[in-house]
Amino acid sequence: MICAFDYTRGNLSKSKKPTSGFILENLHSSNLFRVIGGSSISVLINEEIDKLLETTSRSFYPTLKYLPKKIRGQIGLLYLLARIADTIADSKTGETDTLIDLITKYNDVAQGNSKQLPEFSELSKIQENPAEAKLLLNVQPVVDALEVYSKEDQQRMLECLDIIIAGQVLDLQRFGIAKEGGTISCLDTEDELDDYTFRVAGCVGVFWTKMSLAHMFKPTNKKEDFFMQQGIRFGKALQMINIMRDIPEDLRFGRCYVPSPSLENIGLTAESLLQKDSIQTFRPLYDSYLDITDAHLDAAVEYILMIPGIQFRSRAACMLPVLVGQRTVSLLRKGNPLDSERVIKVSRDEMKSYFKKIMKAMLVPGGVKRLLMKNKSL
Repeated sequence: MICAFDYTRGNLSKSKKPTSGFILENLHSSNLFRVIGGSSISVLINEEIDKLLETTSRSFYPTLKYLPKKIRGQIGLLYLLARIADTIADSKTGETDTLIDLITKYNDVAQGNSKQLPEFSELSKIQENPAEAKLLLNVQPVVDALEVYSKEDQQRMLECLDIIIAGQVLDLQRFGIAKEGGTISCLDTEDELDDYTFRVAGCVGVFWTKMSLAHMFKPTNKKEDFFMQQGIRFGKALQMINIMRDIPEDLRFGRCYVPSPSLENIGLTAESLLQKDSIQTFRPLYDSYLDITDAHLDAAVEYILMIPGIQFRSRAACMLPVLVGQRTVSLLRKGNPLDSERVIKVSRDEMKSYFKKIMKAMLVPGGVKRLLMKNKSL
């Protein structure tokens, strides 16, 4: 999740100065580019950890340059900590209990409940991604990097990591190891789907919001609660997009996040979704999930519009995934998400155009809201 405020609706910060006017009075476009995206990324933690972060996330790492320096390193480190857990959980070998044991022991060390990391060398050898293999051989330095930050920030990172890992363990218990050609298992209820989106992404919205409120700005208690809830929905929106986009890939490895009763109600099974022609029957149910996703994205827009406008980096960083998410949902509504041979995603050219649009929108009063509203209808 990358993170904002319509000044016609008030401001979360104590300052009452109209932020859109402040931008126009004090920044030329070249300066704005420098402020929110033109400079290179400074060292996040140290050279070793930075390199691990860069090589394991080609899409997330570039967005870090948008973030305020006060929270950039913590967000980058949490990503790496969660990526380690994700790499363990997604390993396509061994027994389910073995992976659960490894990921649990890793979390015990990260949480400070144990000092003995499990051995990851054998697991690293079977990783298809060389960057993830290297990451598993450098778990200790990543965990040790927590000491760079305050106890309060460590607690925020570890609270989120604990929820993420609990979700990954639950996934392993439900589905087992991701293995091609096996039996496909489904979630049992819609509540399980919503809970899953919270555990793997909604909790990141909580972390992101806590970090922003601790280091960047402070709203009233009433607005803080609403801001937090919108942050949770922000995270859920991004995970719902992943789920709705990746159905064929998940099915290939025996996982179906569409609850079986919902499929049965329309005369389908998880196996039916392997056939791209099933989209005609599946489409009404699928679109209902996209409606939920759109509603979460609307909450994410509200979240962005609540971030003080002077927080240029936070605003820009949050706008990018929402713009991409809105566009992805539009593409999913038009295409066939069950066709594994035609992956639906936003093009590189569109991605580049969003960077330019964000910078232009932040120069114009009301530009951020107009861009987010217009992009939704494309």
